[in-house]
Amino acid sequence: MKKLTTLALSAALAVTSIAAQADNVLVVLSDADHLDLRDGKVFSTGFYLNELLQPVKLLLDAGHQVTFATPQGKAPILDRSSVDKMYFNNDAAELKHYEALLAQLKITSVAQSPVVSLARVEQMGLDRFDALYIPGGHAPMQDLLTSASLGRVLTHFHGKGKTTALVCHGPIALLSTLPDAKGFVGQLTKGQVSAKADWIYAGYRMTVISNQEEELAKGLLDGGSMKFYPQTALQQAGGQYSSNTTPWTAHVVEDRELITGQNPASALTVGQALVKRLAQ
Repeated sequence: MKKLTTLALSAALAVTSIAAQADNVLVVLSDADHLDLRDGKVFSTGFYLNELLQPVKLLLDAGHQVTFATPQGKAPILDRSSVDKMYFNNDAAELKHYEALLAQLKITSVAQSPVVSLARVEQMGLDRFDALYIPGGHAPMQDLLTSASLGRVLTHFHGKGKTTALVCHGPIALLSTLPDAKGFVGQLTKGQVSAKADWIYAGYRMTVISNQEEELAKGLLDGGSMKFYPQTALQQAGGQYSSNTTPWTAHVVEDRELITGQNPASALTVGQALVKRLAQ
């Protein structure tokens, strides 16, 4: 009986320990299902499957809680071009595994999505969240970069020194913290901006999908052209850009609370860095 009691106590302590270590991570996605291009053209897009779920799976496996949000609380759209085994080590079984996880989480379900609005997140209280993650896909280029509500959330995380992780096109969301994000983006479109010293991330080392990679991938846009590239945007805002030496290889940069990944191949490493931070 004494042995059983000891085992029960040990199990209870283990559960308590896991619960004590669990953190709540806010995952922010775009509401957009398209990106406006130059000359009135439109590109259908959304979030990338691996960029969202590789880090999320690591977080869930580590016992952390995940809260999904978009600016307006809409169910986000999956970019179908990302449903490809090349983003999963060319392993078709691994791709199916992540597709099943997406279905299980119901993130894209209009009727059952657990996604909440950023206004609701602010009502819940930002202090309840320990870290923030923003995946890519082209969609953040449409709305996250000028979202006032996201700007407030990011400013809170910056002020508190809370881990903030972003990958591929996701880091463009950092522009939302500019005093006049919409004005800055308007200038970017016209090619008229200069560095903004009042940006809270000015001087941070960071990465985002490179201009070179954007050029290599522009065939995806069916002849269209983006209004500007995110690398140029972050550099103009005052970020210290860092790139890989070979396109499409993983590259992750950590500076203070920021963890940024350059491209889809960087998502898993960003997730690992995020989980490691939470364990410290």
